[in-house]
Amino acid sequence: MADNDYNVFKGPDDKWRAKRQGADRAAIVTDTQDQAFQKARDLAKDRQSEVSIHRGDNGQIRAKHSYGHDPRDIEG
Repeated sequence: MADNDYNVFKGPDDKWRAKRQGADRAAIVTDTQDQAFQKARDLAKDRQSEVSIHRGDNGQIRAKHSYGHDPRDIEG
């Protein structure tokens, strides 16, 4: 992941956060995963980066969304 990429995850207080890779604290704190994703998506679109959405129960990545800098020579 690049430094402009974002992670959406559930914090220990059950709030959803969006944090830029390498940042010390979350840029976004909301009550729902969807709200955190929507706001992180807007930031990622501006920076042409990626958003990784983590599961709330075990923290594993369940989805990735890319908004730029995709290699064009990869099939699929």
